[in-house]
Amino acid sequence: MAKILIVEDEEQLARFVELELLHEGYEVSKAFDGREGLLMAEKENFDLILLDIMLPGLNGLEVLRRLQISNPTPTILLTARDAVMDKVSGLDAGAIDYITKPFAIEELLARVRVALKNHPNIRADQANENAGIIGGSSDSVSSGKAEKANGKQSEGVYVWNKLVLDNKRHEVHYDGHLITLTNREFLMLETLLSNMDIVLSRDTLLMQVCGYDYIGETNVVDVYVRYLRSKIDDVYDVKMIKTVRGVGYVIRSEE
Repeated sequence: MAKILIVEDEEQLARFVELELLHEGYEVSKAFDGREGLLMAEKENFDLILLDIMLPGLNGLEVLRRLQISNPTPTILLTARDAVMDKVSGLDAGAIDYITKPFAIEELLARVRVALKNHPNIRADQANENAGIIGGSSDSVSSGKAEKANGKQSEGVYVWNKLVLDNKRHEVHYDGHLITLTNREFLMLETLLSNMDIVLSRDTLLMQVCGYDYIGETNVVDVYVRYLRSKIDDVYDVKMIKTVRGVGYVIRSEE
């Protein structure tokens, strides 16, 4: 599993990108200022860094320059600055790519895949892990049998009652039965499960499911919750997603 570090002071954007990367099966860490990001990058061996330029503490270009000396790591710059000289400065400092905000998450993920493919230090077992994710294995949790308490059972696997969500396989089972969800329904459910017992506002859920630059009504969240309830609550006679009036939605662990 490739390890990616996000150094971004816009916490909502960092969380959004983190969720998308986790959804793709990567291991993700975050830092919200340049100095913290530099320390983390020097302490751990990351396969890729997503680095904002305009950071508090230490700007991204200086972080990049120092890393080229202490611990060179493939780096994609994320920034709202799109002047040619800014791009040239970043590439000259050692960045392997450059993407301007706001960006489509699909484009960022594509650039991440290319960067990791071309990274000579990528772990050799990643291909085997990916093959396992696609091909499956007999000891997988995808049977949907929830044997532990509600919550996070292992990396990328969330359990509630008899429901099991497996991020790596992009599958959801209830008591062994596969539940077919769209990508946004899956992301909505994963967001609620990964924040179990925390009431999430419609704005927060909208950002996670539709993107930080989405322009539209928050009632789209209600639509996806209704879809999830029709596929899970109504079918298996449970009350999984709770409505908190005037705030948003939550999944309670004690159910």
